[in-house]
Amino acid sequence: MEIRKAHFPGRAPIDAYGDGGFRFANMSHLGSLLCVPSGIYGWNIGDPAEFSDEAFQRVFEEHADIEVLLVGTGKDLRPLPADLKFRFREVEILADPMSTGAAVRTFNVLLSEDRAVAAALLAVD
Repeated sequence: MEIRKAHFPGRAPIDAYGDGGFRFANMSHLGSLLCVPSGIYGWNIGDPAEFSDEAFQRVFEEHADIEVLLVGTGKDLRPLPADLKFRFREVEILADPMSTGAAVRTFNVLLSEDRAVAAALLAVD
């Protein structure tokens, strides 16, 4: 049996979240997600304290195709570290932290409008 890193090669709305994971594209994923133009990836981040340039590396690699990054910080809104906010501004990405639920809903709306949106979503119970 081959075990690969979780990756869905496309864009899809998030159908549900909670119980430590997400449902999208008739699949489920346990853990956090990173939704960027190249696809939806399992994201090995569980707490806003782990936010760093390295954690968002894939976002920075795809920055030319992203205008808005929605950052779902869990059950509650948690601000982004100042240095990370500055880094997003440098690559002309509007990074907007909010609760994961709000980020999922906003992501789905912007995705349906075919906007250049990405999302970094922490899983919630």
